[in-house]
Amino acid sequence: MNLTSPSQVKSWCIENSFHPNRVMGQNFLVDRNQLLAIVDAAFEGLDPAGARILEVGPGLGVMTQELLARGARVTAVEKDRILAARLAESLGSPPGLSVIAADALDYAADDFGGETFDAMVSNLPYQAGTRILLDVVATRKIPVVVCLLQTEVAERLAAKEGGKSRGLSGVWAQLDYDVKILRKVPASCFWPRPAVSSSLARLSMHGKHDDLDDSARRAFRSITKRAFAQRRKQIGNIFPDLIESTRRAEELSIEDWIKIAKGLKNENT
Repeated sequence: MNLTSPSQVKSWCIENSFHPNRVMGQNFLVDRNQLLAIVDAAFEGLDPAGARILEVGPGLGVMTQELLARGARVTAVEKDRILAARLAESLGSPPGLSVIAADALDYAADDFGGETFDAMVSNLPYQAGTRILLDVVATRKIPVVVCLLQTEVAERLAAKEGGKSRGLSGVWAQLDYDVKILRKVPASCFWPRPAVSSSLARLSMHGKHDDLDDSARRAFRSITKRAFAQRRKQIGNIFPDLIESTRRAEELSIEDWIKIAKGLKNENT
């Protein structure tokens, strides 16, 4: 089956009485040009031969197939038991593929089952995509993440301080990663066609704050979560004992947040 052919993908679903689940974000990528662009972005600066790749939500395996064709070893985590059960056999049971039937959130919480990866490459489900991505980057164990996301989510992740889309997810992601939106991906590139637009994002670990200990990181998450929950308030009114400032949460840089977090950490020790 040609996994980039909408008609063939649709026919397989009909023949196998499989109905794509929108709640689970089962919008399959069916555009070869977009597929190649995604995989090219994943291997920028990385030799694909033997590279260890985590793929969340492989679906029918269109991206899995291309990753394997380039010589990578792929661990595919699929929540849908039907799709997980068919994936390896449908791709010819390649030796470089490991399929895990599980929720990606549980897999990340379990320290990826003890596995290590060079990159994560995924077409993430719209509803759970943000949480999956933030849980993965919080581990700081995957150097590069290339993923398809809802455009609105991608813009929040990439937004700089003072930007209209600046929010908690971007602050948390940018603590350890540089975030770049590579391209928009039209809804016509998926089947079933989603109701929202998508974008391809690349997150690269920068290592600027590797010296932050676990206590400082917990303080960072605590204060940013509290501040963005009250984003209309001035920071100085939210943390009067830590900072004097008339700025609001979206105006602060990562370095500003780190300074406040260190102040909170010192106050609690």
